[in-house]
Amino acid sequence: MGGPGGLLGRFEPPAKVWAAGHRGVDLAGAPGAEVRAAAPGVVTFSGLVAGRPVVTVSHPGSGSPPLRTTYLPVTGAVPVGTPVAAGQVIGLLAPDGRHCAGRDCLHWGLLRGSRYLDPLALFGAGTARLLPLDGGGG
Repeated sequence: MGGPGGLLGRFEPPAKVWAAGHRGVDLAGAPGAEVRAAAPGVVTFSGLVAGRPVVTVSHPGSGSPPLRTTYLPVTGAVPVGTPVAAGQVIGLLAPDGRHCAGRDCLHWGLLRGSRYLDPLALFGAGTARLLPLDGGGG
């Protein structure tokens, strides 16, 4: 997002895929602030989910399945199918106030397939989480 913003909520993976948790990070922001792509990719979704505007960017070449970043509530400024560069404006923060205890914020998520990851890990700032050697843990 354009300008300084504080971290309002950290990634808290659920103990089970269906359990409660926080599947992204929340960044302070003001309605109308520019939201920028965290990494190069292609806009693969821009529209409403449960009545809230969401933009999704897929990141080809990031593994299999490729990583996807999600941004909400964000009103998209780039058509689906458009390649974007890291730092390119992909939309504007929409007013919401529901997710961050009455404050406006950007909820930023990161997924590989259906598994949520800590988006701060893209910048080397995520929380390390050890998984069992048998591949379980989710």
